[in-house]
Amino acid sequence: MSDILSTSVELSVGFLALLIMTKLLGKTSLAQVTPFDFISALILGELVGNAIYDDEVRLGTILYSVAFWGLLVFLIEFLTQKFRKTRGMLEGNPSVVIRNGRIDREQMKKNKVDLNELQNLLRQQSVFSMREVAYAIIETDGSVTVLKKSQYDQPTNKDLNVPSKAVYLPITLISDGQIDDDNLEQAGLSREWLQQQLRERNISSPDDVFFLEWKQDEGVYIDLMDNVGTSN
Repeated sequence: MSDILSTSVELSVGFLALLIMTKLLGKTSLAQVTPFDFISALILGELVGNAIYDDEVRLGTILYSVAFWGLLVFLIEFLTQKFRKTRGMLEGNPSVVIRNGRIDREQMKKNKVDLNELQNLLRQQSVFSMREVAYAIIETDGSVTVLKKSQYDQPTNKDLNVPSKAVYLPITLISDGQIDDDNLEQAGLSREWLQQQLRERNISSPDDVFFLEWKQDEGVYIDLMDNVGTSN
């Protein structure tokens, strides 16, 4: 029993330490995983794992390992922000693999990307033909950014002379049968208003609603538990 309790405590401390370190290092590290970030995550996980399952390692060692490794990562992040010349070495540089509609084979070799992999990356950006691409850039996180040729790019409202209008974010008011009071307050709405919207659609209870979204310019959209969508 003592071993189970000890392991539980160490796991909890390790989990909290990693969570705190992730918050301190910033959210962008989760969305933009560079090779350095990937290696850092592996090593940090290995440090905590070894500390937890090694009987000779104490709780203080777990905290020290996480804190020291986090300090090193923070130092690298500081250097890349402070000194631009270090960014290429530590974070890598974007590579233009298609320039003016022509594939740059040298850049593809440099990034260890073959033609099939490039086509796969392009398809993930809804590009199914090389002829559509004016520029394609492999970013430091391995994703591809595409600039299409003008004849293949979708027209904007400005191109079509469509008058601009205000843009509003949709707000989820009911999710899986549960009312989100925080979102209701953020939208400046009340439960009474929400109940009225349900009654107008012959919905007896929020429990019958799988998803309800409100948008200022479009009103209410409802998806019931029986998967029948209803709009305002």
